[in-house]
Amino acid sequence: MPKVSIIMGVYNGAHRMDKSIQSIINQTFKDWEFIICDDGSSDGSFEKLQEYAKKDTRVIAIKNPKNAGLAQTLNNCLSVAKGQYIARMDDDDYSYPDRLEKEVSFLDTHPEYDIVAGGRKMVDEKGIWGKDSFTGERSNLDIFRGITFVHPTVMVRKEAYDRVGGYSTYEGIGREEDTDLWCKMYIDGSKGFIIPDIMLDYFESRNSMTRRKYKYRISEAKIKVKYRKALGISVLYLPLALKPLVVGLLPNAVIKMYHKTKFKK
Repeated sequence: MPKVSIIMGVYNGAHRMDKSIQSIINQTFKDWEFIICDDGSSDGSFEKLQEYAKKDTRVIAIKNPKNAGLAQTLNNCLSVAKGQYIARMDDDDYSYPDRLEKEVSFLDTHPEYDIVAGGRKMVDEKGIWGKDSFTGERSNLDIFRGITFVHPTVMVRKEAYDRVGGYSTYEGIGREEDTDLWCKMYIDGSKGFIIPDIMLDYFESRNSMTRRKYKYRISEAKIKVKYRKALGISVLYLPLALKPLVVGLLPNAVIKMYHKTKFKK
């Protein structure tokens, strides 16, 4: 069995996923399987994945019969994963060559943590425009506040996924499957740590915060309200759950300024 299973969903990503896949193939750590699930693409993505699987037997291509969304797609990957550790990847990001090696080393030597993550450089068509600065252990309050883990940088013990039933797929979760997952894992007793190393180039528009749909902000707030008590967070912190809603009402110029400061190079 492989030590690490990398899981990734693809939806109409034929034009962008080569760099992402190659960055895993080129990892210094070699004991892995790369499970990639095509989520009902119409651009030949699955056929391209099959070609990768022919060239490298560690690449496993699976396919949803129809578009099911990221959470269900990742659960489908988890259902066939054999690794002790699960690493996430997105089809438009680029993992640095020693990413898996560093994360495996951390989990091997820190049994008290179920989750390890790293930093990211923010990249768009014009190049690098920012990076993350959060490091250290994340507390229950951090999870509630949204100071969590960059989803595509994480490596998680498979047993931690199994204990909480993987990703939630209930109606209304929107694109907050990672927020929901961290809440469930922390309620279950898992802890996570962000090491200071930059793990990948993360593709995101400089204006992404201003383009975020308000319904996704509502989903994030609802998740935090839902899990507050189980996380052991005092009702006094409840206003923090409403922060995404407040931010979404600010003028775009203010949001852009905040975004630029948060991800300062």
